[in-house]
Amino acid sequence: MSRPRSISILGSTGSIGTSALSVIEHANTVSKEPVFSVDTLCAGKNVEQLIKQARLFKPEHVVIADESALDNLRGGLADVDVSVAAGADAVIEAAARPVDRLLAAIVGIDGLPSTFAAIEAGNSVALANKESMVCAGPVLNRLAASKQVSIVPTDSEHNAMFQVMERREDLARLILTGSGGPFRTLSRQALENVTSDDALAHPKWNMGRKISIDSATLFNKGLELIEASYLFDVPEDLIDVVIHPQSIIHSAVAYRDGSVLAQMGVPDMRTPISHALTWPDRRQSTPVEPLDLIALNQLDFELPDTDSFPAIDLCRQALRAGNGAPTVLNCANEAAVAAFLAGQCRFLDISWIVEMALERFLAGPMACEDCDTLDAVLAVQAEAERITSALLIDVKSQKQERRA
Repeated sequence: MSRPRSISILGSTGSIGTSALSVIEHANTVSKEPVFSVDTLCAGKNVEQLIKQARLFKPEHVVIADESALDNLRGGLADVDVSVAAGADAVIEAAARPVDRLLAAIVGIDGLPSTFAAIEAGNSVALANKESMVCAGPVLNRLAASKQVSIVPTDSEHNAMFQVMERREDLARLILTGSGGPFRTLSRQALENVTSDDALAHPKWNMGRKISIDSATLFNKGLELIEASYLFDVPEDLIDVVIHPQSIIHSAVAYRDGSVLAQMGVPDMRTPISHALTWPDRRQSTPVEPLDLIALNQLDFELPDTDSFPAIDLCRQALRAGNGAPTVLNCANEAAVAAFLAGQCRFLDISWIVEMALERFLAGPMACEDCDTLDAVLAVQAEAERITSALLIDVKSQKQERRA
């Protein structure tokens, strides 16, 4: 009897985390022997769902980032043989627990310290936290190489490229696909009146609030471009972004002999998650519906509208600038999205805030400093937050002037 593969999930109550647990439950149910065992579950604030997950999957360790929820967590698991902890330090300590694969699914740059800790401890990481790679790609890649562990892409697009990546030296271009979000056909003028409820209604994917807004602005695709550049060591001018409304081709790799290899499937994150948790071992059965090409009938492709949606160009600019620029772009976007969801800025203000934050950072003293350590990245994050806070004050003043 083979030993089940041990898995830790950071961000277990989010969209990716719950999908991963669905994959684990299905694989263990349909297999003669258990395929996976859950070592650690970690959540941010949703203590009630975390308790339910822990009771069902019986992990060794459970962590809630919100320290105020520790008593509730302990009470809810008092009759379960599991260790519990709370707080930011506890998350990092959990990431360092030895496992076969850790799923890094904490949203935003908040996931970077735990992702770093997991790799530093020698854990192979299934990376669903794109912001970690955007902000600290070179740092994480060097660390993974020194620890001789794998970073397995888990976003559907990067996992697709990973699956069809043959000889890296034969690569001609990466083709990054995206649905185009809910506003693909709207003009810039029409985007003036977009609400957060409008932006959260994604036509294809069921995602968390922040990622849904990123999809609507196309910042998600721009961040994925940066992530792809770092993951696969490909310059940004060799990465194409193509809008593909059906979301069937999840991305492709073009080779110098004219071949284009694409990974296809119905839009369901359980497929790339399953692959990332099991690689390089054999694939496992998932509850995902099979792709029916006859019912699909056609596939459409178009270029993104970079005039109405400048996010991709801004991400290219940050990637070309290098050093701390991608970190600043990511942090400014996170802050702007939070402000939009709170009703503090308009939809189009998100791109403006990111553009101005990049401009101010690149004109400042930190623009030429290397981001070659985690501490250096976090220092740039602090500077980005300072710049963005000032910009949000400007936006608030403009909003009050419009009302007056």
